[in-house]
Amino acid sequence: MKHIFTLSLSLLTFISTTIAQDSSNKSKYVSPYTTNWIKDGAITVGGIGLTALGVSLIQNKKDLTPAQLATKTRDKVPFFDRSSAGFYSPQADDDSYIPFQASFAMPVLMALINSNERHHIGQVLVLYTETMAITGALFTMATGNIYRSRPYVYGNKAPLDLRLDKNSQRSFYAGHTAATAAATFFMAKVYQDFNPGSKATPYVWVVAASVPALVGYLRYKGGMHFLSDNILGYALGAGAGILVPQLHKSKKLKNVSFAPQVGNKSKGLAVTYRF
Repeated sequence: MKHIFTLSLSLLTFISTTIAQDSSNKSKYVSPYTTNWIKDGAITVGGIGLTALGVSLIQNKKDLTPAQLATKTRDKVPFFDRSSAGFYSPQADDDSYIPFQASFAMPVLMALINSNERHHIGQVLVLYTETMAITGALFTMATGNIYRSRPYVYGNKAPLDLRLDKNSQRSFYAGHTAATAAATFFMAKVYQDFNPGSKATPYVWVVAASVPALVGYLRYKGGMHFLSDNILGYALGAGAGILVPQLHKSKKLKNVSFAPQVGNKSKGLAVTYRF
């Protein structure tokens, strides 16, 4: 882990130097995005509201009973996820929080370092908040409604009380990986849009792709999520990080509306696109 973080620090130092050089031209201080305070505010508030609802659903999940735990055997796991069934590593779990928490600061630091973004930092932060609100809503609503046991439930390495706890039913899907991917891919997408032709762009994308991959790997090794949970979380987070800025860039957001969808047997986010 120390070698990885040392290498990452060196790469980030190089990137920050290049970014500072690329943003020296004040003629570039034009935003590629169009935002609407009412619509973007409504989407963000709706995302936060659904996130709160999802958190409530997660908190109301029930613990496993000993009888249910007895049925959690490796052969019940889909073949593509059996490689991590029974994994449990508190150290890997703890380590995953380092890049996870660091990723949230990366879009903000990029906006402060790059003067092209800094001149529109309010707009960037609005889009960032919207991205994370949508990501949070998708994750918490899925996790709150879907019961899937974490990999450590299928082995004897984790303490019995942990395997029985309701938190063990939150494997689907990997929220840490999703949130990290949303933050880092948002950072890269926004940097690219504000700085077309920048020599630093490929390196920024490498960092954006690598950080959530590292988080996903550590969550996998820690027995927190199966491989498929991490792949889905990575894809959904990266998708939100790229699509939210892109929709604002192409001005297609005016045709898109989001609204909470709550029924007797369903809860979620309704997305409507008008052609």
